[in-house]
Amino acid sequence: MLYKELVDVYEKLTSTSSKLEKRDILSDFFLVVPEDVLPFVTGLLAGYVFPKWTEKELGIGPKLLLRVISKITGIPEEKVEEYVYDSGDFGEGIEKAIELKKQQTFFDLKIEIKYLMDLFEKVSAYGGKGSQDKKIKYLSELFSAASPVEARYLARTILEQMRTGAAEGIILDAISKFSGIPRKDVEKAYLLTNDLGLIALYSKKGQDKLSKLTVTVGRPLKPMLAQIASSIDSALKDIEEPEMEVKYDGARIQVHKSGDAIKIFSRRLENITEALPEILSELKITLMPVNIICEGEVVAYKDGKIAPFQYVLRRLRRKYQISEVSEKIPLKLFLFDCLLIENKSLIDLTLKERRELLISSIKQSEIIKIADNKISREPSEIKDFYNKAVNDGHEGIMIKDYLSQYQPGARGKKWLKIKRTLETLDLVIIGAEWGEGRRKKWLSSLLLGIRDDDGNFLPIGKVATGLSDELFTEITEQLTPLILEEKGKTVTLVPKIVVEVLYDEIQHSPKYESGFALRFPRVLQIREDKGPYDSDTISRAYEIYESQEKTF
Repeated sequence: MLYKELVDVYEKLTSTSSKLEKRDILSDFFLVVPEDVLPFVTGLLAGYVFPKWTEKELGIGPKLLLRVISKITGIPEEKVEEYVYDSGDFGEGIEKAIELKKQQTFFDLKIEIKYLMDLFEKVSAYGGKGSQDKKIKYLSELFSAASPVEARYLARTILEQMRTGAAEGIILDAISKFSGIPRKDVEKAYLLTNDLGLIALYSKKGQDKLSKLTVTVGRPLKPMLAQIASSIDSALKDIEEPEMEVKYDGARIQVHKSGDAIKIFSRRLENITEALPEILSELKITLMPVNIICEGEVVAYKDGKIAPFQYVLRRLRRKYQISEVSEKIPLKLFLFDCLLIENKSLIDLTLKERRELLISSIKQSEIIKIADNKISREPSEIKDFYNKAVNDGHEGIMIKDYLSQYQPGARGKKWLKIKRTLETLDLVIIGAEWGEGRRKKWLSSLLLGIRDDDGNFLPIGKVATGLSDELFTEITEQLTPLILEEKGKTVTLVPKIVVEVLYDEIQHSPKYESGFALRFPRVLQIREDKGPYDSDTISRAYEIYESQEKTF
């Protein structure tokens, strides 16, 4: 199969806003994609080369890609960058550069999907000293063979900036249609495997094959999520048998053990094992089953007391001198759920049963503990549990239905949270302005975007307060490579960086396309544990808007 055939599909997808048309385009295409490249092609359609949990990544940023295009076209990097800024899109800017070069040549080579798959594998394997030169060599070869339109989509794929509107849900709809397998069965298999390519392949083999897919050690599940509860009374109305747990101010992780091998995944499904050496060594002692998947929260401590969440993030970001930092910022892991034991999935069991199995599978230590919990329907007991959690320095409490099954990726009323602070929103920075005076070297006045049902990021407010000099510097460093367009002091950005935002109130507002505005927003921290599609949605903003008049 030629890459051009995939590009033709990209073009069809971008030419329509209809979800049904996109589904039909994908369904027809899946029918003709050979099985040996179907998983890879499905990933490309979803906008990624490798699933995050595979530990593979291309490791190619915008600057490296500009060097490649400049090298093969002879156009200065600054000029290629200008094309990008003028178009507001990396893909279109690179397409223009390739187009100018191709006017001087007589033919394009035909790029095979298998060739592209092998090339990306090779590029991902290079790391360390001299790796950039090797990556440039392979990418130069690829883009030299590409037509201008192919170069556009290759650039978007490499930078994970695909804009075809082929969201995860539409791809699942298309897989259901081309295979004839009910949508609910396709989605269930996906929630158990978290691999669209695998689902497409097994669906093509038939429903019997698809139904055999289940929870597997080494392939993380999307975490079950909680809704905010406005009060204890409202939470008790929605929960059949309430179980309270401490809500720790840490990082959600998923632990996978198979024999002596242990992997730790973040809530974004990225492998973060190397960042947590003391947790890893302790897990080898505390996890008794040969095979197990369990979930918990990693919490940082400083001077013997619980430290704010950003201390955990510092540990997760650290790639060097980890042992030195682990002494300054020690961690503990509080486990609260178990999803698999000895290759038997537990997600259809009740939380009560899963917790009992978790307790029987763990040798608790000073570093690895079972999360504190309490069973009660009495509001006074729940309030006492909440007060103790807050006084101990925790974020609040979770109230979970003890009879509920585990629902990967779902945010429903089976898990509720009550926090000690005003509710925050995780929003994506979609624009900014260069500051003035002392701030002229920083991107400030950040334009915040909230996600709609189609995966678009709509403005919901600007924020220029609540940031320290250190945070301004860090945000500017991360945002500068993501600039798509620059007009005067105003820049448009690739929606990638997620920040946690505190505010006094959510208001209805015609000023912003989202229909909402934040009153006195301030940035608390960069959420490096979240990607743009883990950020909050307009539906969530509406829920908070509806409940914010109520008090605890």
